[in-house]
Parts: sequence; structure tokens; C-alpha cells
Amino acid sequence: MGILHLCDEHPAAVRPQATAAEAIQLMLDHRVGGVTVVDNDGVVAGIFTERDVLRKLALSGRDPAKTSVAELMTLNVILATPATTPGEAFSIMMERHFRHLPVVDDRGRLIAMLSIRNLLQWRVDELTERLDTMEQYMTNDAPGG
Repeated sequence: MGILHLCDEHPAAVRPQATAAEAIQLMLDHRVGGVTVVDNDGVVAGIFTERDVLRKLALSGRDPAKTSVAELMTLNVILATPATTPGEAFSIMMERHFRHLPVVDDRGRLIAMLSIRNLLQWRVDELTERLDTMEQYMTNDAPGG
């Protein structure tokens, strides 16, 4: 089972020439902690997250309205595909300390964004279902018992 069903339907994305202020406003509007940076063809060029804001912008003295996302974004983004399983995505995100994982098609174009929040909800749902099944098994009365 792939991860697309867990992803945010409309991923927040900006072009590299967008300003940091525009990207931050988009993150606020979408209530997300990161935006994918895509080129004119929709191919992932980088990612801009809250961590980039804190590490590269907050105390730099740069004006967010005059600083391009391209100057601050994280390059060499680890990407997922629709075939990536939730377990694989979770492992990648935990090992690398990522909270966002862009999902791309076979040409590298953004199709969705997976967040750690999505994966944690999936895992909670899965564990709750297992617990319910076990509780039902333990409380079922069978003949002779």
C-alpha cells in the first residue's frame, strides 16, 4: 500500500523566485510547516521549512520580503513516490529527522506532501484497530467458555 492516501491533497508549493515572506504566508495559510519549492515544470527543486526560517533567516537581518526562497531552501531533498509504503516513509523521516516528505511522480514532479503528522495519525489508527480487535477477541463468549 502506497502513501498517497495519507498525504495532504493540495500540497503547498512555491517557485524558487518567491520571497521568503510569500512562502511563510503560504505555510500559515495552509497550516503547514513547510512548502515544496518547484520549478516551472513542477519538478521539486528544494524544500523550505520552519527550520530554514529559524536557521537561515530569523537572526540573519535579511528582509523576508526581499529574500528569495532559493537563497534559503534546503537542496537535495529526499523524495518519496506513490509506491513508497507508510513504513518506509516513517523510517526515512525518523532516521533523517524530517517532518515533511514530498511525493513525486516518475519525472520528479510534485504530486503530494507527506507530513509526520499524517504518518503518526495512520499509526495511531492502525494500533487502535489492532487493540479493538484484540479486545473483541478477548471478550467474545464462545460455547463452553
